[in-house]
Amino acid sequence: MKRWLALFDATVLSMAGLRVLSAAIELTAAITMLMFNDVKKAVAVNALLAVVGPIIFIATMTIGLLSLTDELSFAKLFWIGLGVAFILFGIYK
Repeated sequence: MKRWLALFDATVLSMAGLRVLSAAIELTAAITMLMFNDVKKAVAVNALLAVVGPIIFIATMTIGLLSLTDELSFAKLFWIGLGVAFILFGIYK
């Protein structure tokens, strides 16, 4: 198992791990909605997912950008950060 994981960059592996965690949370929420079998409770579970998604997005972007800080100029990092801010602004407004 260690050999297989050693093939991947640590940053990419951690970003993918966060996405797998996000998928597990989404799947658990879907199963929870089916178990409750109630629209009001399903909406409440869905509201919790609205918080988890952006947190995972911000975490994966932060890990990726921190990994690229050596390769990118400050101006490029600024534009990438501004783009991420616009995405989050679009989600919440």
